[in-house]
Amino acid sequence: VWLESSGISVTAFQPCLPAKMSAPRSFVLTGAVLLSCGALFSAFVPAALTRTSAPASSSNLPTAAMSAAALVAPTAAHAAGEGSVWIPALSAVGAGFAIGLAAIGSGVGQGIASGRCIDGISRQPEVADDLRGVLLLSLAFMESLTIYGLVIALVLLFANPLIK
Repeated sequence: VWLESSGISVTAFQPCLPAKMSAPRSFVLTGAVLLSCGALFSAFVPAALTRTSAPASSSNLPTAAMSAAALVAPTAAHAAGEGSVWIPALSAVGAGFAIGLAAIGSGVGQGIASGRCIDGISRQPEVADDLRGVLLLSLAFMESLTIYGLVIALVLLFANPLIK
């Protein structure tokens, strides 16, 4: 009622799809996300065994090999000897994960914040200065977290405390 009396067209706020299609689309997308999360979860967390007396099958071999590698890797990383390359190699992998995850998280957060700021400015142009100030402050905080990831990566690469 308020929208029609103020002269704003109600059809501008209509969704792209009809309302009767939004529920099935939501169910399909929710099911797809749940299936993909289930597949990802089952790839990293082994399911409980239902048979206890059955011999180990060949399908359990990759899981057993990965479990053995996960148990042996820390032992090999702390192995004594000057020729050990495990600590620098694992540190390089850790540095890659540190800077990669920090950059991805910060990039996604900055994109979402910038988009919301643009939406707010387009709705209320009179508060553009306030929104811009808050946006720049929040972007600086997000970028500082990325710089922390970079510092951790550089420490792991060049000033590693694990190497004697």
